[in-house]
Amino acid sequence: MNNPSILITGSSRGIGKAIALELAKSPYDLVLHCRSQLDQAQRNAEEIRALGRQVRVLQFDVGNRGQARQALESDIDSHGAYYGVVLNAGVTRDAAFPALTDNDWDDVLRTNLDGFYNVLHPLIMPMIRRRAAGRIVCLTSVSGITGNRGQVNYSASKAGVIGAAKALAVELAKRHITVNCVAPGLIDTDMLGEHVPVEEILKTIPAQRMGKSEEVAAAVAFLVSPAASYITRQVLSVNGGLC
Repeated sequence: MNNPSILITGSSRGIGKAIALELAKSPYDLVLHCRSQLDQAQRNAEEIRALGRQVRVLQFDVGNRGQARQALESDIDSHGAYYGVVLNAGVTRDAAFPALTDNDWDDVLRTNLDGFYNVLHPLIMPMIRRRAAGRIVCLTSVSGITGNRGQVNYSASKAGVIGAAKALAVELAKRHITVNCVAPGLIDTDMLGEHVPVEEILKTIPAQRMGKSEEVAAAVAFLVSPAASYITRQVLSVNGGLC
């Protein structure tokens, strides 16, 4: 009997890496995903193995439906259906709306929103057939709740994920599979570009500081845990009181 696993997409760095390290404290095997930074994902896997957990690495583009399906179906054929999925992989292409290119729009929606379907669609029926509790957590953003200047594409993608997650939660609730979102605010990661007006944003945050990746990871770990069995269809904001 294979030990149930948790898949974490986009887990080579930043929030995804922090989530992987936090979930290494759980009793589940981990499946780390990356698109291009395979060396870093492998280093993360070694760090997790040193903590005593079983871990494996998958490489594919969440925006490529065929790649995602092939990689995921092969993994569950070998190791069994997942207990949990953390959808963290995402990209930004920020610009004022008139300056957005077709590629800026398409790349963000393909990765962030299509990725929801591309990753989860091959996994849901195997999770249901486990006839056991399961967890799905989607990393969204304050942008998907309030909308951000210069992020029309990103805000649209994250708002779409929130809507999709809430609808899927209704479908899966009777199966004891919860679906929730974690919406980070201003988090100190390398996704913060030079154009982000950090000092101006800090003035609007009651906590008066940026968040840490580990604080987002703690929220994800709670929603993945058995203690969160009666929490579904929710968006948990980790933003220092920003909204």
